[in-house]
Parts: sequence; C-alpha cells; structure tokens
Amino acid sequence: MNQTTPRQELIIALLLLGLMVATRFHHFGSVTHLPDASWAVFIAAGFFLRRMSLFLVFMGAAVLIDFLAITQFRVSSFCISSAYGFLVPAYGVLWLGGRWLRAHFHKDWSMLMSLAAMVVVSTSAAFVISSGSFYLFSTTTAETSLMGFAEQSMTYFPWFLQVTAAYVAVIAAIYLAVDALIRSHHLPSSSGHA
Repeated sequence: MNQTTPRQELIIALLLLGLMVATRFHHFGSVTHLPDASWAVFIAAGFFLRRMSLFLVFMGAAVLIDFLAITQFRVSSFCISSAYGFLVPAYGVLWLGGRWLRAHFHKDWSMLMSLAAMVVVSTSAAFVISSGSFYLFSTTTAETSLMGFAEQSMTYFPWFLQVTAAYVAVIAAIYLAVDALIRSHHLPSSSGHA
C-alpha cells in the first residue's frame, strides 16, 4: 500500500471519525438511522492510519459519543457497566486487524479472501471480548446462566458481523475507486505527444 501523506491521513481520520459520530448514537440503527459503524471504523483506521497514537483519539471519541448519547440524548445506558473498559481491547483487536491487512496488502483478487478472513476473525474476537466481559462483569446478567448468555449472544453476533462487513466493504470500494481515480490522473497521457 502506498504511504499516505500527513494531510491525507488527517482527512481519512476526520472522515472515519465523522462516520462514527454519525452512526454511534443508534447502535442497531432504525428506519431513520444507520447502524453503528464503530467496529468497521476501528478496522479501517488500523488499515489507513500509521500512527498508533490515533487509536487513543478514536477510543476517546467513542467514549465521548457514548457519554453524550446517554447524558444528552437519553440513549439507554444498559450496556454501560464495569465491563465498559474491555472495549479498549475489543476495539484494539479490530484496529490490529486493520494493521495486519495493511502489512499484507496487495492489489489483486486474492486480497478479498484476506480481507474477508480478517473481518471475520477480528469481529469474532472483538465480540467475544465485549460480550464475554459484559457477562462476567455486568450486574444485569447476574441471573443468566453462561449457556443462556452464550445462546443470547449468538443471536446478536451475526448482526455485528454483517454490519461490520458491510461497512468495511463500502470503505474498501471507496478506497479502490479513489485509488483508481488518482492513478488514472498520474498515468502518462496516451494522446501521442512526444
């Protein structure tokens, strides 16, 4: 993958943060709101952004959005518990999935398999970390057996995987379109000028 300039990296970071802000207030989406893109945003940020310190910026933005959603927009605080801190390793896994893909990136069709595998593995690991910590540390699950919680969680997992994969696919398509457009402007003209 070509190195991005600091300016390009800033633009990408702002676009990804904008996507997270626009979608995070409504985690599951509705007729009028897109589902939460945060998981895909962390994957994309890991892929596009070189500076690991930006992970802290994205993590801080996620926490701030949640705080504002709960305190200012009356979004349910059901998911906020002592397990909330485990979002750091969950999102870290997603970021590292993007990093892994960047390190192995090449432009051919076989990359689609790597992209799909990375999304499945990263999303699965993040789901296990976030759901598992919620089960272990949240008081709202105290009455639920481990098997019952696992069954309940598995009803949500396909949704998380589908949403993450859909956003990653859109981000990848935009990236490839922009890259093709940039490359077409950098190719020598075929008009026959010598």
